[in-house]
Amino acid sequence: MKTLSQILVVVGLATMVACGPSAEQLAEQDRLDSIRIADSIALVEAEQVRIQDSINAAIADTTVVEAIVE
Repeated sequence: MKTLSQILVVVGLATMVACGPSAEQLAEQDRLDSIRIADSIALVEAEQVRIQDSINAAIADTTVVEAIVE
């Protein structure tokens, strides 16, 4: 009985270790996460540029209107 329980413990531990992600899988997931984060940052920066361009265009329109009124 003692041998059987030792075998079951060893098999259980081996199963737990085998079910985890490998180092290659972890590295690939890290790489994909980095790409996803970089893409998100690029989208935010592009949106900031678009907003700044809109503000600059509005300022330019206001300047033209002020020049016409004077």
